[in-house]
Amino acid sequence: MTNNNLICDMETGVCGVAGDEEMEMIDLNQPTKKIDLYYVTDPICSHCWALEPTLRRFTKQYGHYFNFKTVMGGLLEKWGGGPVDPANGIHGPADVAGHWREVGEHYRMPIDGSLMIDNPVQSSFPPSRVYKIIQKHHGEEKAFEYLRRAREDLFAFNKNIGEASILVEIVNGIGLDGEAIVKEADEQIGHDLLNEDFALTRSLGARGFPTIIMVNEENKGVKIVGGRPFEYFVAGLTQVLGEEPTPKQQPALAALLEEEKLLFAKEIEVMYDVNPNELQAFVEKELDASTFEEKELLGEKYFIK
Repeated sequence: MTNNNLICDMETGVCGVAGDEEMEMIDLNQPTKKIDLYYVTDPICSHCWALEPTLRRFTKQYGHYFNFKTVMGGLLEKWGGGPVDPANGIHGPADVAGHWREVGEHYRMPIDGSLMIDNPVQSSFPPSRVYKIIQKHHGEEKAFEYLRRAREDLFAFNKNIGEASILVEIVNGIGLDGEAIVKEADEQIGHDLLNEDFALTRSLGARGFPTIIMVNEENKGVKIVGGRPFEYFVAGLTQVLGEEPTPKQQPALAALLEEEKLLFAKEIEVMYDVNPNELQAFVEKELDASTFEEKELLGEKYFIK
């Protein structure tokens, strides 16, 4: 076969193959994502906090395959006279403290929990409504940033995210108008948006948190309930896609810390497949000493920008 790419056509003004059309439309956008991923969760869900390291790695490496949609599930409307979760021994707020501490120790995502004895969160609906207002006005990414900060404050730093003043602080901290957003969240629009999520939760068949549901164009998919290893989610995506997905490279630790502001040891270990005894050396190799501070909480190291 003759290579004519160096032949220039005087009529078309093209060196090489001109093609059939003088002018044609092209599309250089990324292909449309065919998978919808629903993350059914709640701001005060301890197992959702424990899932953060795995979920972050999954979205960073495979997020180009799916549209990520966070759905508020409504874990606690209010404390009543009877037990809320008797199967797990949860009869009142004080019972939550020990349960949370166990979850934190097991998954190595620190949870203080004493808040639920001294000044318990009375309902997860107010922080959920704030999520929905941020999502509506500022998009999924900003809302997810708020959710992360809220969980840090609740689980690690023992702040009551059911209180309006704490929610205002959190929203202000991500560069938005906390007073305005928390006020709007308590209006009818906040209640309506949250109820829409509750209806979606029911239609998805999600009864426990966290639940991850991945659905393809044919409305077929997989449901993964609870804190599962990273490989579970990759296997689920493979099944829904019908082919082996290609992961992106993990972001550099410096870039990740710049974005997240705070990372616990377990989050770094999961993201980069680092053994706990190798963590210190890895961090010192990846980060300039002047760019981060190392602290400790409940026996676990964490790093802040």
